[in-house]
Amino acid sequence: MQTITIILTLLCSLLLPGHTPAGKLIVQDVTGRTITVPHDPKRIVCLAPGTLRLIVYLQAQDRVVAVENMEKINPRGRPYWIAGPDLHDLPIAGPGGPASINQKPNMEQLISLDPDVIFITYMDPALADEVQKVLGIPIVVLGYGPFATFDETVFDSLMLAGKILNKQQRARDVTDYIKASINDLKQRAANSQIRETPGVYIGGIGYRGSQGLESTDQDYPPFEWLQARNLAREIQALKRSHIYTNLENLLKIDPEIIFIDGGGLRLAAEAYHKKPEIYNGLRAFREEKVHVLHPYNWYLTNIDTALIGGYTIGRIIYPDSFDGLDIREKADEIYNFLVGKSVNAEMEKEYGKLGEMPDFLR
Repeated sequence: MQTITIILTLLCSLLLPGHTPAGKLIVQDVTGRTITVPHDPKRIVCLAPGTLRLIVYLQAQDRVVAVENMEKINPRGRPYWIAGPDLHDLPIAGPGGPASINQKPNMEQLISLDPDVIFITYMDPALADEVQKVLGIPIVVLGYGPFATFDETVFDSLMLAGKILNKQQRARDVTDYIKASINDLKQRAANSQIRETPGVYIGGIGYRGSQGLESTDQDYPPFEWLQARNLAREIQALKRSHIYTNLENLLKIDPEIIFIDGGGLRLAAEAYHKKPEIYNGLRAFREEKVHVLHPYNWYLTNIDTALIGGYTIGRIIYPDSFDGLDIREKADEIYNFLVGKSVNAEMEKEYGKLGEMPDFLR
């Protein structure tokens, strides 16, 4: 009788609300949805901008069973993709790309892949619930914060995915590394003896695709970390993060230093060759103070290149506190830690050397 009572008690406890079945986790994603997922899943799919990058940062790319077609047909500019050749031969999980953001994915294809969990970014909770119900596969929504930038949300996403994938320590290490790098940049800027910093501008920032020199960001994180004087803030009274400006406004603010993001480098070169006399009206062009950075946004924010961009910019505007820094060595260190391979040489082949003048101005 006592044995029967114990068995009944255990069965009842399994049916009680809030009980987590064996091998499962109850988690809350960045949209606030509460979902039950398998713990330490072996088969995962990453959909939408930036998702696969976070999984590579967590060193869990060996769990990925398929990738979006966008990853394959646009292989440039994303260090996590360059560093992971094994990903290139995986089957297709769907089209991907900006047009797929917050859209219903290819349901039949996902069912055929039989993943344990699907990670996705920037999907509304109602749609995520609908897709999850139809597929019978947990949908975990991650995020970077406001679109085409990143904030503390990315750390929450890393910790959440790390918990699910049994990669908690790696998630902590990645989060700590990114935060320590940002703090180092802030400290170097604070320690500089240079108080009158030059007015700077970053153009060519990607936003739902490649953009030209007129695409900029009023809250560009590397400028924020370095307390740089971002002249894009003088273009619009209504402060937004990403904005599009024009040559007239650029001539008005006339930055002392212009940085061109690698993602928009080709478009900037084309525009310059059409109207070189206008661009040469900018003192940064006349005085050869135009510098190349590698893509900040390329299928969402390349956090690794954002950090590297910070060190590149810092070395230019605060030469005293960045004295002795070898930017290539620093880039190698950051890439090795975050994506497991130094890919700076490959990035330089595509976009030029960090901090140098672009080829089209030579």
